[in-house]
Amino acid sequence: MLRQAPETKRPERLLTTRELNRALLARQFLLERSSLALVPTLERIGGLQTQYAPSGYVGLWSRMRHFRRDALTAALEQRRVIQGTLLRSTIHMVSARDYWLFLAAVRMGRQEWWRRVTRKGFGDVDVEAAVPIFREELAAGPRRATDLRELLARRGFPSIAWNGIGLWVDLIRVPPSGTWEQRKADLYGLADTWVRPAAVTESAGLEHVVRRYLGAFGPATVREIADWAGIPNTTLSPAIHRLSLRQFRDEKGKELLDLQRAPLPDAATPAPVRFLPTWDATLLVHARRTEILPEQYRPLVFNTKTPHSVPTFLVDGAVAGTWRYEGGRIEVKPFEPLPKAARREVEDEAKRLAAFHK
Repeated sequence: MLRQAPETKRPERLLTTRELNRALLARQFLLERSSLALVPTLERIGGLQTQYAPSGYVGLWSRMRHFRRDALTAALEQRRVIQGTLLRSTIHMVSARDYWLFLAAVRMGRQEWWRRVTRKGFGDVDVEAAVPIFREELAAGPRRATDLRELLARRGFPSIAWNGIGLWVDLIRVPPSGTWEQRKADLYGLADTWVRPAAVTESAGLEHVVRRYLGAFGPATVREIADWAGIPNTTLSPAIHRLSLRQFRDEKGKELLDLQRAPLPDAATPAPVRFLPTWDATLLVHARRTEILPEQYRPLVFNTKTPHSVPTFLVDGAVAGTWRYEGGRIEVKPFEPLPKAARREVEDEAKRLAAFHK
């Protein structure tokens, strides 16, 4: 009787840094702008970080073919896009569908993190005791941040409780606050009265986080997915094992995971000039593998003097300088001298961005 030879495991494909860079750009619609509608585009890129409200508008302008500022404001007003504290406990704009799924994935991790970091400096703060008080106040409608802070103070809660209450009460930023027209996001409402609640389990939320991250930023390591979401690796691992994912290796031998049919452009694919807003998620440490932000420039973008980061522009798929809007025009500041052709492309894109601001 012939013995069947054991099946040999197919060797994992090695992806170069350049290939990872192009994969990120393609999935973020920074190689070719999206022709999809606003909400599907926002979902495909994993949402947008918007501590500074105009960042969401600039981020979509750079990624969509025919984006208009009033379209995003309308989507927020119509509750198709939700702005709230989600991934890494930072403000994000996401679709109404993604909101509950992301929240289910990160809720427990955010609460545990807050307890841990506040216990060191403030002891045990019973922020959960403020939940019914907060919900009762907001049941009558949205309230300003100053009013909610005063409410906590009147009830004897320490000031640090304000930083934690939003991790136990699901709050959204209610437009017109947190928009291009009214940039201060200081009007809060209850999420379950603003957008239809969805019964989502933590496990379903975690699987969704994995899919969204890989679809927007992959291929990636488990740690990078967890870092983006702001949850422990161990929390994410069971969701990883339930999914059917491709496996690759990077140039350092690290295992990378990916969706089955996600795009992997050729390393030689040209990358056009693109302008990015402050806190664009492509530049954060979870995407370091792509070198979209060269490490020698990271201290120039994120440092103690620029706690909100700075707007940047890309040349050939990598940050090449910063920009700002002033006096009706975009002023660019390259980190190094640009080749003539690249400089011309930067100037042309800057003119288009200036027109968008007006």
